[in-house]
Amino acid sequence: MTISRRTALKMTATAVAAPVVLRAHDALAASGTVRVLAWQDYIQPNIAEKFEADTGITLELTTFGSNNEAESTISSAGGKGFDVVFPSITNAPNYLDSDGNSYFMPLPAGVNTDAVIPSFLRDSATLGGMHNGEQVVLPFDWGTEGMTLNTTAGIDPATLSYGDLFADGTEGKSAFRQKSALIGIGLYLDATGEVPSNRMLDVYKSEEEARRVFGAVTQWIIERKDHFGAFWNNATEATAAFKDAGCVIGQTWDTTGLLLNRENPEFIYRAPKEGIITWLDSFGIMREAENVDQAVAFMNFMLTPEVGGMFSNNTGYNSAVAGAAEFASEEFKRQFNEVYTQEVLGNMWWWQAETPFLAPTQNEFSEIITNA
Repeated sequence: MTISRRTALKMTATAVAAPVVLRAHDALAASGTVRVLAWQDYIQPNIAEKFEADTGITLELTTFGSNNEAESTISSAGGKGFDVVFPSITNAPNYLDSDGNSYFMPLPAGVNTDAVIPSFLRDSATLGGMHNGEQVVLPFDWGTEGMTLNTTAGIDPATLSYGDLFADGTEGKSAFRQKSALIGIGLYLDATGEVPSNRMLDVYKSEEEARRVFGAVTQWIIERKDHFGAFWNNATEATAAFKDAGCVIGQTWDTTGLLLNRENPEFIYRAPKEGIITWLDSFGIMREAENVDQAVAFMNFMLTPEVGGMFSNNTGYNSAVAGAAEFASEEFKRQFNEVYTQEVLGNMWWWQAETPFLAPTQNEFSEIITNA
């Protein structure tokens, strides 16, 4: 048996409370509607249909493709219009009204927080999961941003680097999300000594430091813009970069490379030697939610191990629910063990909780790359 982080995380959850899901015969929330704003690929038909069948609640689903899009949707509506929202946990602190209050309510007591892997729940406090000392969003899933590679491109997977986005032979064939490339290439340039950044943690210190580092990284990228093949901002665009635009290498979310690999083994997803970028997504109930009981029922449904396994099989992402691995497919487990070796798991780079200056500065330099 291969010991993976998935196995280790499951083993830490020695006492997980039984899942609490409201069934159709429960009087509290056996009907009604829950309005959910989630990432495009999160709530697929098999999960939506099971939720409605198990609870008797109608799911009204709206999707988004980026954190900026979700934040803008909530902010423009003054926090109204949805019951449950799925932000990346590092972006949850951005969901504030003009008085500095979170658009998320403190998690109701009925939400089964014990279903989450204990270490994830613990670490969520410093990554953005709490506001004014209260838990407002709960870890839902985690994944990575590494490298998707067509193995026919002649690049050695064993020494894969973020710098390979600009290797000889990839002219016009490299795909990346500008925001992510600023971090990935920054890690590469820090490792080579060209742009020291304390493994990109300096960008969180101050706006001055963020501008110093992002400015130098942006200049380096622009000087090599002949390698640009496609930019992506959501899962659909990332896949299209390879299928439609002919890219042979890209800095992508894990699901892009893993799902492409299932269709064509020439594509693989691997961790760059500088460290794989790791994210944690979350979900919570809006302060202005109109259907709180139904929202609690929805969260508890999504926190069951069976649904966690379904989610992983659907998307390629890793569930934060203890025991979900038992319901993942053999193919998913195979891919997990191929990508997440012990060396990779010991060299992860976690997105940090956003500071007020980081997103505007990062977006500014991303636009410069886009318009180069």
